[in-house]
Amino acid sequence: MKILRNYINSVKPSFIGDGKYSKWFPLFDAVENLFFSTQTKTANPVHVRDAIDIQKVMVTVWLATFPAMFFGMYNLGSHSLEYLDSINQLNTGDWHHYIVSLVGYDSSSFVAKMWFGAAYFMPIYITVFVVGIGWEALFAIVRKHEINEGAFVSTILFSLSCPPDLPLWQAAMGITFGLVIGKEIFGGTGKNFLNPALTGRAFLYFAYPSQISGDKVWIAGLADNNIVAEGYSGATALGVAAESGMPGILNQYTWMDSFLGFIPGSVGETSVIAIGIGLVILLVTKVASYRIILGTFAGMIFMSSILNIIGSDTNPMFYVPWYWHAVIGSFAFGLVFMATEPVSGSGTNTGRWIYGIVIGITVILIRVINPAFPEGMMLAILFANLLAPVIDHMVVMSNIKRRRALNNE
Repeated sequence: MKILRNYINSVKPSFIGDGKYSKWFPLFDAVENLFFSTQTKTANPVHVRDAIDIQKVMVTVWLATFPAMFFGMYNLGSHSLEYLDSINQLNTGDWHHYIVSLVGYDSSSFVAKMWFGAAYFMPIYITVFVVGIGWEALFAIVRKHEINEGAFVSTILFSLSCPPDLPLWQAAMGITFGLVIGKEIFGGTGKNFLNPALTGRAFLYFAYPSQISGDKVWIAGLADNNIVAEGYSGATALGVAAESGMPGILNQYTWMDSFLGFIPGSVGETSVIAIGIGLVILLVTKVASYRIILGTFAGMIFMSSILNIIGSDTNPMFYVPWYWHAVIGSFAFGLVFMATEPVSGSGTNTGRWIYGIVIGITVILIRVINPAFPEGMMLAILFANLLAPVIDHMVVMSNIKRRRALNNE
């Protein structure tokens, strides 16, 4: 690393000031920060100095997604290979077959399951990463500032929230919309009021609702005698609940399977325990706010319990209890990695409680009341993003009013 450090120091003058390649400084800076922490430190006494900078925060969030990512790839491979084995089919029916065949279709092999999942997830992630960082670099060069690590996190979160059969061109469109429309047009990282990953995901949902609905999930492609057949789609737990309520869920899944993640779903959303490991990392490092976590749970438990009491003769979702809502769909993933995003969420402590409660109530209302959209976490968080500035303003004004009242006494 010392050799690399010396080399970077030797070429750096060409990228700064009036250097020959100063226009490309954002790209040079991104490469340097990939291997080394910044050497610039705040010296003015009016600033709060901390060992945690934005680069370390983003890397922490990125690493916290790894348990969910690796389990998601295994889960995808497990479901797909077991299904293909049950129909005696050893071909995905598309270009993924050439990658999968490097390891094989052994449904009893852990390595084969991981490889199969990676063969579908990694192309999506690589596409999203390249396109996302490309847009980030373009805006950084035009605006002449450093490439921010925010896109580093947005790309992994967006990829993990997508179904594994998402066409790569749709993945590129989604992250483009999320980063450009959801963040860059407002000034970049720190100035966006919507979560970029969720903005891109919402764009894909409304543009291609039949593929990003949340009620079905693709499991494996099929081919028979060189004729490509349609992919196998299985209903998610939310899809089953929307159609037949708790009896339907219990007929196909157990709560423990849902908690551990052995159910169909987008790559990153199935395992609550894997997501929980990421939550512990974010809470210990104080990247995530526990107030948002608890507030969202409180709102979800309150609203689902109210609807359980009210009941419905026509809508079986009314009877899904809170502890099932917590382990199905993208509730856990959205809560841990999306709702706690500090830029688009509330910044005041009291506001974070309110912000979380709004998300918890809204996600249940969308899941239960809206029959066309069984998954509600994405829209609930985006709705709360829009309310966050208002919530913080009301909290600040309330504090000012209270202090004025105390001073007048």
